[in-house]
Amino acid sequence: MNRKLIRTTLADVKARREQAQQHRPNGNAPSGMAQQRPGQQNHQQGGGQRKRQPPVSETHAEIYYYKKQIDAHTPMVLVLEDGEEIEGTIEWYDRGALKINRRSAPNLLVLKRHIKYIFKAEDRMPQAARDERALRDEHAPRDEHESQMTRIDDDDPHISEV
Repeated sequence: MNRKLIRTTLADVKARREQAQQHRPNGNAPSGMAQQRPGQQNHQQGGGQRKRQPPVSETHAEIYYYKKQIDAHTPMVLVLEDGEEIEGTIEWYDRGALKINRRSAPNLLVLKRHIKYIFKAEDRMPQAARDERALRDEHAPRDEHESQMTRIDDDDPHISEV
């Protein structure tokens, strides 16, 4: 059985549009205007401008990050709200929790609301380096000019005083 495909031409569509406009009771629609769909409101008749849609609540960046770490079996460190650190790999996640596989301890299901932040275990500094950095930051100059100045504590006359 062969069926013939029936296609309308542009001339046929224009002719039907003109006939429909001539048969309207008010007949005041301009010929170039697009017809309004039944569910749409006309912006001029609505009495205001169209409201902007709120931004999407999900950017999928978090999902992408978790998937990447799961696929690579990257050792991660989760720092909880109370300061406790949990190290392990992420096995799976959902909207509210992460399942963490640990080598020397039982696996954990951690609720996301208790996580302060997450970082890769390879980015963790050794404790000695952290202590040294804290001491250095504590004794660091407060501004850039202070580091360039030299303190002179002797009582000998200087060039500027002679």
